[in-house]
Amino acid sequence: MSDHMSKGETAKDAVQHTVEAGAETVASVAMILTGAVRDITHALGGFATEMFEIRDAARRARAEAED
Repeated sequence: MSDHMSKGETAKDAVQHTVEAGAETVASVAMILTGAVRDITHALGGFATEMFEIRDAARRARAEAED
């Protein structure tokens, strides 16, 4: 019995490995993008919270100055 692979089997293996590598790359990029979106959203949320706190502090300072 020969261990020689046919051209068809070799081509099938090449296509299979190419598709697997592509799927792994897409998954890796998707994870990176998901993490980036999460981090950006978190940073923007923190910034918005700071803006609200600054606005409220400014209102209190104005109210105290008027009294």
